[in-house]
Amino acid sequence: MTILHLPAFPFTMNALVALCHFCELHGPRTLFCTEALHPPSPSPPQQGPSIPGERDGDREGEGLTMRANSSATQRADMCEGCRSLPASHPGFVSVDTETGIRFLSHQHPRQPQLFSVVRQACVRSLSCEVCPGREGPIFFGDEQHGFVFSHTFFIKDSLARGFQRWYSIVMVAMDRIYLINSWPFLLRHLKLTIQGLQSTALKVFDSEQCVCPQRAVRMNSVFSPAVFPHQRSGNAARSLPSLTQHPNLWASLHSSFSWLLKACGSRLTEKLLEGAPTEDTLVLIERQTEQEEEMIGWEGAEGGASLAQRCQSESELGKEFLCEGGKGEELPGPKFKSLRHLRQVLGATEFRQLAWHVLMGNQVIWRGADRSLIQSAFTVLKALLPVGCVRSVPYSPQYEEAYRCNFLGLSPDVPIPTHVSSSEFSVLVDVVNAERGSLYTAVCDDDILSLYQFIISSANTQPTDRGPTLLNKIEVALSNENLSVEVVSHCLLCLKEEWMNKVKVLFKFSKVDGRGREDTQKVLALLGATGPGEEDNVRLLKFWMTGLSKTYKSHLMTAVRGGERTLSQ
Repeated sequence: MTILHLPAFPFTMNALVALCHFCELHGPRTLFCTEALHPPSPSPPQQGPSIPGERDGDREGEGLTMRANSSATQRADMCEGCRSLPASHPGFVSVDTETGIRFLSHQHPRQPQLFSVVRQACVRSLSCEVCPGREGPIFFGDEQHGFVFSHTFFIKDSLARGFQRWYSIVMVAMDRIYLINSWPFLLRHLKLTIQGLQSTALKVFDSEQCVCPQRAVRMNSVFSPAVFPHQRSGNAARSLPSLTQHPNLWASLHSSFSWLLKACGSRLTEKLLEGAPTEDTLVLIERQTEQEEEMIGWEGAEGGASLAQRCQSESELGKEFLCEGGKGEELPGPKFKSLRHLRQVLGATEFRQLAWHVLMGNQVIWRGADRSLIQSAFTVLKALLPVGCVRSVPYSPQYEEAYRCNFLGLSPDVPIPTHVSSSEFSVLVDVVNAERGSLYTAVCDDDILSLYQFIISSANTQPTDRGPTLLNKIEVALSNENLSVEVVSHCLLCLKEEWMNKVKVLFKFSKVDGRGREDTQKVLALLGATGPGEEDNVRLLKFWMTGLSKTYKSHLMTAVRGGERTLSQ
């Protein structure tokens, strides 16, 4: 199989996928390919007479069969094993109604330029460019002919030499970065296609061996160099549908390839960023990469889980990632809409106490029966922290330790351990049903206050009215009714970026350079972290250091080591 991302070729082609096979008589062959055609972009009318037959040539180019394949010489040079669809077959066409992209499938690409590129990728993937063991993925290529992701595999055949035939799945892209970034996604989904083909072919192989064991037949037959080519020619012409006993194999592969082209194209998108990416963006990218690598590790582990279990685990990871981003499945019931809404419900004093614990990195525990309300509270409170500082367990039937999560939702019957309730590094918010005629209902007509009361408890005795400075600025923005919720969110984003820059400076001085206490104190004064609330400011900065991305830390360490080597030279 070959996937192409070739923007330099005509007809605005996005990608191409092809299934390749090593025929025992004719060598490497392309069996089946699927390509994506984008709708032509509108162009201004051209001056002068149009070229005769130009539009007819485009329509003729939309045919799915290569003209070169219609020659009698090439048709005679193909057996059943290296032919998928006959020349008279119209091929398969699918249309993406959202984008207007057409997915066309036939044995060969529709463009002569692509035919040579796919042919070269096919030959290299089934001859010289193979991984150890001859089965598995490998990367090769160049700027001229494209970069190739190749995955070779065997299909069982009771009549083949060695009782198996050799196929390849190859991805060719002119964009090397795009191909490398798509590696985990492609490997995961192409493995599913390969495993499906191998499992069906294995069943056919076992049934044929039960009827007539070929190993015994070959051992008892007389071998002669003169008759060996004739013996091989009769066994070399088995097609892939006959090996798998799948009558609609090519239509099924067309559907799989079309989905792969669409999913791979929409998975990676280009975004215009003004300036360097934020730490939150880098952390999210790192988390997504780690999840994909973990999925690949599950699939490649020996004695791993079954296919159904792996798919279930992958689905659960996807749901967890969506929930972390606030895009998970919506649960019914009242919810907190914003930080300002949460402050109005809890009250200014209680909100400041809760926000102080969040910014200091203490464990924030919400206990109640309304799961959707607790999750909405975590969603708005997470906005106070960098993404790298958030470790959330939205709702759990048992207590989880603080090293695992700093946001924890519990069902109402879960007891809090004594060492947690007596610790100053945690805060508990109990969500209880509101009593009829309570003060909350009289003060506010909000749905949440008419249903619940909020009891906040903590063993912390330190005053929270002095700092940190960041919390003071946040409260000023939240209390200003002239600012809309959207403006407040942008203000909060700017404040977080300002303090993340301070965190980077402090990390560089204290962790990377190893400066002393006196120099660190001067840096804190320069950053505006001294004065009232200094203790809270320093504690916040140290906690936020844990949210720095691995990319930034690695870049700093590399730069420092490079400077040390330069000085030593």
